[in-house]
Amino acid sequence: MMTEKAKVVRSLTGRVVSNKMDKTVTVLVERKVKHPLIGKVVVKSNKFHAHDEANACNEGDFVTITESRPYSKSKSWVVSKIEAK
Repeated sequence: MMTEKAKVVRSLTGRVVSNKMDKTVTVLVERKVKHPLIGKVVVKSNKFHAHDEANACNEGDFVTITESRPYSKSKSWVVSKIEAK
């Protein structure tokens, strides 16, 4: 009796800040975190390189990226959906 587990795929939503590379975009993902001592809500951000096979993304687009196999040293995410142009 083997039960198959659903694979957990991480996905993030962010804004494209650079599309100068071929088939690669840089996505800025921002999240709001409450500071542990002060209690103020702080915006933390991370940049991810994501694979964009069709070169469809432009700067300023909101995209959803999902984790995938490593495409290069710094690129292990792929653009799965363009939310807003």
